[in-house]
Amino acid sequence: MSKFIEPSSEEIRTEKLYKDFGLTDAEYDKVCEILGRQPNFTEIGIFSVMWSEHCSYKHSKPFLKQFPTTGEHVLMGPGEGAGVVDIGDKQAVVFKVESHNHPSAVEPYQGAATGVGGIIRDIVSIGARPINLLNSLRFGELTEKQNRRLLRGVVAGIGGYGNCIGIPTTAGEIEFDERYDGNPLVNAMCVGVIDHDMVQKGTAKGKGNSVIYVGLKTGRDGIHGATFASEELNEESESKRPSVQIGDPFVGKKLMEATLEAITYKELVGIQDMGAAGLTSSSSEMAAKGGSGMHLRLDQVPVREEGISPYEMMLSETQERMLLVVEKGTEQKFLDLFEDHELDSAVIGEVTDTDRFVLTYEDEVYADIPVQPLADEAPEYILEGEEKEYNTSKNDYSQVDVEQTFDQLFTHPTIASKRYLYEQYDQQVGANTIVKPGLQSSVVRVEGTNKAIASTIDGEARYVFNQPYEGGKMVVAEAYRNLIAVGAKPLAMTDCLNYGSPEKKEIYQQLIDSTKGMAEACETLKTPVVSGNVSLYNETPKTSIFPTPVVGMVGLIEDIDYLKDFHPSQGEEVYLVGGTRNDFGGSQIEKLLHGSVNHEFEAIDLSDEVAKGEHIAQAVRDGALSHVQTVGKGGLLITLARFSAHYDLGLDVEVDVSDAQLFSETQGRYLVTVKEGQSFDMPDAVKIGHITNDQSFTVKNGSTTISRNADQLKQAWEGAIPQCMTSTD
Repeated sequence: MSKFIEPSSEEIRTEKLYKDFGLTDAEYDKVCEILGRQPNFTEIGIFSVMWSEHCSYKHSKPFLKQFPTTGEHVLMGPGEGAGVVDIGDKQAVVFKVESHNHPSAVEPYQGAATGVGGIIRDIVSIGARPINLLNSLRFGELTEKQNRRLLRGVVAGIGGYGNCIGIPTTAGEIEFDERYDGNPLVNAMCVGVIDHDMVQKGTAKGKGNSVIYVGLKTGRDGIHGATFASEELNEESESKRPSVQIGDPFVGKKLMEATLEAITYKELVGIQDMGAAGLTSSSSEMAAKGGSGMHLRLDQVPVREEGISPYEMMLSETQERMLLVVEKGTEQKFLDLFEDHELDSAVIGEVTDTDRFVLTYEDEVYADIPVQPLADEAPEYILEGEEKEYNTSKNDYSQVDVEQTFDQLFTHPTIASKRYLYEQYDQQVGANTIVKPGLQSSVVRVEGTNKAIASTIDGEARYVFNQPYEGGKMVVAEAYRNLIAVGAKPLAMTDCLNYGSPEKKEIYQQLIDSTKGMAEACETLKTPVVSGNVSLYNETPKTSIFPTPVVGMVGLIEDIDYLKDFHPSQGEEVYLVGGTRNDFGGSQIEKLLHGSVNHEFEAIDLSDEVAKGEHIAQAVRDGALSHVQTVGKGGLLITLARFSAHYDLGLDVEVDVSDAQLFSETQGRYLVTVKEGQSFDMPDAVKIGHITNDQSFTVKNGSTTISRNADQLKQAWEGAIPQCMTSTD
């Protein structure tokens, strides 16, 4: 008889306790069919987390299958802890993005910190040394005290973990909209570098090989975290605070170094991070990928306190843990290594040839599950979408007040400088950061070489909500343009699909259309998807979030020499690449003047993106250009002002556009500055002015002149968010 008091199999069935774990009646019946009997308490807990949306992607698999996952440079695509892409010289870049949205809504500091810790371990489990971190964040408007609290906690959590573990945070993006009230998005990305011959996989194989646990002792924190991440947020979410894990970056640092040393041992068979669903997902997935069985002796698991049951051990999401499979007879070698790094470790089981996942505690069986069905037979749901009848008529912008609109947009937190926030992150640790946060993609040197990795993370939620199919393409293209802007060759991408409930027809249709657009852009731009994450059910009783697919993209810089003088200077000419149209659907001026998204049709030409991008990237690498910036949110006038404020340089510009078009967000445009003595000639490029020798910022369009001082712009731009954050209600 079990020493732990738990509901019986019959109670689970008759009282439908499985519904509390997120399983439906049909899913429970399928579990019974797989087992040939009713599941016990530990088994139903295991199935509930493995079949949660967060772990099984049961509503999103059909969309993920659209994405191209192979390409010229791809060494390892989706299915492992992170994607691996060749960068030449038998080296590779490893990267992935993950969400930690619901935990951050309940406990912002730890939610964000553990999101960073988890994505770092994903990279380390492949065997790569992390070189930089990025993040994509969404909050409600900062006029609300609750949103300021969430932002403050999340930024502190990101900085607190990343700074302590010694990995620079070099790029990111933050937007603010009331649609994220109560449901912030916290997407963390990590990039690492590895030699080809050191790439690891999460595989358990070889009968009799040992399973080793290493890291923090298991506690009760994070139990059912994967299920929590697969539910809508409501009034009861605050009571689920125990579902939020607690990070320890100092142990995380020890674990990272110990893991990177362990992968040099030829006796290592496989390794996987204990992330979502903790010991359950890592062990069962490794067995499934190895075509093996596994027997875990849970009384050997290091625990933080007495009385932790097998159910709690298997579902705990205690942080800073890894699971290894090593050759039989070599266990002590690994245990000694972990002891040298002051880490708890233990042999907790072995690989079997039974194809079953067996858990015992003091010789009593607590679970006996066939491996493959647990990992591979999670239900897949194809639901019905429905396109809503939207108002697609054009809003009127003919009477726009340029001065007032400019001042309001330029100081809105979405557009304003994020310096106040990213200065809390260590951007230089490791001494390899070449391009820091501000306006462009980050660039980090590959140590010991003249190569560098450019990385960016981008989301365009209002565009996707406006026209999901075209908006999906726009998200991928924006990331592509940001890499082009530093002269990098885009290689591949990772994505995090943040949406509301897929059970709502309108949101399911957004998933259908936007992922189709994303896949098409990936094909045309030759940026296959090598890793990613899906976060659904981002809802509160009030509303669902905007559909927010986030794209993280990496590019290769073969030789960083041209970046030594990649900086604009007084007297240089300024060009605009790309024409400007009346494109206001999903734009910031639309939000400012009209509030809601009006679903005006806007489109993007992907083949034109490639032609422009290759031309501009080559001009950057050839040393002709001193700065390239994509024309993004807020349009041309805002982009010019951000340039002026960031570099503290004056501009004298004249453009042939209407007052409203100063704020149009037409796709595919770049602002470039040309070095003195260099020429820049490409189709669709027009000289619009020059950098002044003083602080004057002047933009004319024939009917209106905007005049400011560059230093005034800088103060307004950099002071906007601090002013919001220090305001009192």
